[in-house]
Amino acid sequence: MVVLVVVGLLAVIAVVNLGSGGQRQALENDIRELFLLMQTASEEAVFNNQELGVRVTDEGYRFLALDPLEESWEPLGERLFEPRQWSEGVVVTLDVDTSLPGLASGEDDGGEEEALQPDIVFFSSGESTAFELVFSPRGRDEVRHRLETDGLEPIEWLRPGESDDWEEE
Repeated sequence: MVVLVVVGLLAVIAVVNLGSGGQRQALENDIRELFLLMQTASEEAVFNNQELGVRVTDEGYRFLALDPLEESWEPLGERLFEPRQWSEGVVVTLDVDTSLPGLASGEDDGGEEEALQPDIVFFSSGESTAFELVFSPRGRDEVRHRLETDGLEPIEWLRPGESDDWEEE
């Protein structure tokens, strides 16, 4: 009887660990995918001499391109940059440096065009909007990953424990 209880407890512990490991893996996959896509978008903006952006929401993200003729942001049509959803349980917080100039849409009617404003812009000059994206599993704020740049340097991916310069909260 004692053996069955011990085996049962070990099975529960294994399932709990697998569950959190799966959530951690999904979180890291989401971050890795966005990190690589942002690097690619930054390079494409320079090579194609076109401003690209990314809109980040609680549900996911989408890439946009500035249409210079229409003076508006449009969804990027390439399959590589199709809209994506965060995995279940991923919490994302975006902090953008709004003191720097950005690119606004020519229309500001508060309608659909407003929804297509990017949070982060990759300029054809090689610069970008300065930002910090913080990722954590829901309910586990101590396990945080960051994607960040000052707008001049390449985007960095900082994993938990890699940086001790977190802002005082």
